[in-house]
Amino acid sequence: QVQLVESGGGLVQPGGSLRLSCAASGSIFSIYAMGWYRQTPGSQREQVAAITSGGSIIYADSVKGRFTISRDDAKNTVYLQMNSLKPDDTAVYYCNVDLSPTYSDFVAARRLDAWGQGTLVTVSS
Repeated sequence: QVQLVESGGGLVQPGGSLRLSCAASGSIFSIYAMGWYRQTPGSQREQVAAITSGGSIIYADSVKGRFTISRDDAKNTVYLQMNSLKPDDTAVYYCNVDLSPTYSDFVAARRLDAWGQGTLVTVSS
């Protein structure tokens, strides 16, 4: 079983910054990609940023130049530094981790797509 615990959400004024964290724990043998998604009521969940085990990074066009994703493999943790926040960034942010829980899963190329519980980010004056 794998648990993802997110933290760092909250209320911030436009132009402000927040840093989200997501720590993975439990049965983890190997982590591949880690990423962040966000969702607003009535909308589909959209990818914000992702980082692979090799360090390749992608960003949604709407956050390029403002958000920075990073990971600490020793802590099984992914971060999202969000600067110059806008009201349109208001959403529930979810972390996502692509991993193999055990060595047997790794050898068999079985992967688990794990999700955090979500953390609310509100950008408002």
